[in-house]
Amino acid sequence: MDVQPPPLRTLDDFILSSARFSFPDVRNLERWNNRIINNLLYYQSNYFVSFLALLALVGYLQPFQLFLGFSVVTLFFLGFVWAAENKATVRRFRRNHPSLSLVVILGSSYLLLSVLGDVAVFLFGIAFPILVILLHASMRLRSLKNKLENKLESIGLKRTPMGLLLEALGLEQEAGS
Repeated sequence: MDVQPPPLRTLDDFILSSARFSFPDVRNLERWNNRIINNLLYYQSNYFVSFLALLALVGYLQPFQLFLGFSVVTLFFLGFVWAAENKATVRRFRRNHPSLSLVVILGSSYLLLSVLGDVAVFLFGIAFPILVILLHASMRLRSLKNKLENKLESIGLKRTPMGLLLEALGLEQEAGS
């Protein structure tokens, strides 16, 4: 596979002066979903760096618990993707309820980690960075320049890490809308 990461967007465009933020219209779920997906694709390198920075901070403080939490989430995610590829029922569930699929993966990981006793590290090391990324993607308004760049890049966006992740979660049909 020729997976290529997109460029790192400037800090000014990502969160500083030229960035515009607004609460999404929660009554129009399709538009909100498109905003999230397009921002996840456009700013994916920035989100990856942000995730790694938060992960490194927690990993520095609690390395073993973070490794355990990360391993559990990864195993649940890979298990879900395998089941979706091999079981028609899970594939339909993933296609019809992509957001709920992510909640199932994170919830299952949380339950297993609560049994293991490392819930706090899971919440701050894995779930919190994901929450911050989803909040940014929900609230970040795109400029006309960003929208045009995204349309030009949309052909190759599925061959990026975020494109592959969204595809695994069943959200690829909305990418680039």
